[in-house]
Amino acid sequence: MFSVCTAVPVSAQQKKLAQTAMKFLSVSVDPRAAALGDALTAVDHGAASLFYNPSGMAWQETNLDIILGQTQWIAEINYSMGGLSFRPGSGRLGVIGFSFLMVDYGDLEETIRFDNDQGFLDVGTFSPSAWSFGAGYARKLSDQFSVGVQFKWANQYLANSVTGIDAEGEYVRENIEEGVLAYDFGVLYRTGFRSLNFAVSARNFAPEITFSEEGVALPLALNIGVSMNMMDLIDRGSNMHKLLLSVDATNPRDFSEQIKVGTEYTFLNTFTLRAGYVFPTDEQGISFGLGLKQSLRRFGFGADYSYTDFGILSNVQRLAIRFSL
Repeated sequence: MFSVCTAVPVSAQQKKLAQTAMKFLSVSVDPRAAALGDALTAVDHGAASLFYNPSGMAWQETNLDIILGQTQWIAEINYSMGGLSFRPGSGRLGVIGFSFLMVDYGDLEETIRFDNDQGFLDVGTFSPSAWSFGAGYARKLSDQFSVGVQFKWANQYLANSVTGIDAEGEYVRENIEEGVLAYDFGVLYRTGFRSLNFAVSARNFAPEITFSEEGVALPLALNIGVSMNMMDLIDRGSNMHKLLLSVDATNPRDFSEQIKVGTEYTFLNTFTLRAGYVFPTDEQGISFGLGLKQSLRRFGFGADYSYTDFGILSNVQRLAIRFSL
């Protein structure tokens, strides 16, 4: 796609759509976020904030927060994620967090072009994989403002690919794998008007990587979000009912801008129902989710589930459990 302006070269105006690498970094892996249509930029969410806006981690109310989750993605691709955040000195020194994300693509058939009746030769199977490990830090700069950053090493292994056959009939292989240091950062501002939050985040800043002499960028995304407990407008201070409304505007590097809207109803700070929608999209439909959390003295436990309709691509389901101290 090209757009031309006077005295500006065409190449400078080119927007690369669907031309990024390591797309696994942009897949939503937290069921609460997914059920809210990924509108989580302005919502503090403990260790899971590392996957959306690290500054949200600064508002953690417990000394330790742990999340472990699984995502059944499209085409039987499985994502495993986890996060841990702790606040030394009860938050006076900020909050430190660690995250991991691992992807299992399963076994795929590998073929190469060959001069036979089929036109190709079956050379077996290969198993792509991807992973990232991150370390982050968030801190409140005031009672209303927080900042956060995460550095992560991301790695994508595609295959030890067959590139040809030598004179002795042996396969010639090339290992196709790349790693890169990326970082995320964000800010969150509690406006002081009821529970209204405003936040900005940027994810997957990194230099280009090269696969087989082709340079590609990571899926950078810039996000602006607002959130508020709407019950504050009619029943401020009550913990009986909470109705969170969250809205994000996202500007990704590799596809068109999107608006994400999510709502979450919580009863007695225990039972939660969620729904979210993203537009415009080609196949992704509405998302639903539910959650449960309980606390016994200082120990807290929670579980979240989400379901997202992806049209002809079937559906995506996510499950996570949380622990806090």
